Amino acid sequence: MENTKKVPEELRLAGEVSAEQLQQPSLAPFKDVLFKKLRGGFFLVIGYLLSPLCWWNDLFFNLPIAYFFGYMCSWFSPDLLIPCSILGYWLSNIVGILLMQAGAMDVFQGQPKERNLKKELLTGLASSTVYTIVILALIQFKILDAPVLFSGS
Repeated sequence: MENTKKVPEELRLAGEVSAEQLQQPSLAPFKDVLFKKLRGGFFLVIGYLLSPLCWWNDLFFNLPIAYFFGYMCSWFSPDLLIPCSILGYWLSNIVGILLMQAGAMDVFQGQPKERNLKKELLTGLASSTVYTIVILALIQFKILDAPVLFSGS
């Protein structure tokens, strides 16, 4: 008879424990989602500032980065300043587009999916290349005026 009294008491205790566990929601998934959204927002903003989509960013971000990259390359050879500055400008635009893509995926994507880094890199490379070619064509056909870098040339 004592066994029959123990079973309902154990069931009652088991029910209380599970009810207490159900009342305490875990904050870990919420923190992970919040961190992912904040990180994605940070990448999105930094990527936008470095990307060619922001019209005023060149003066404050891309050109100083490009000049610094060219300056670092000019330590090896002074002739590398201008070509490496162009390469640095192009790379800063690619990094901006890739950061925007990564940030947008973190912020706007609901379910985590497999990310194809190779495809993202090729997309950023292609879009930055097209952008650079368009700008160079606009300068070549005198649609955009480019400042004279060297008055002696």
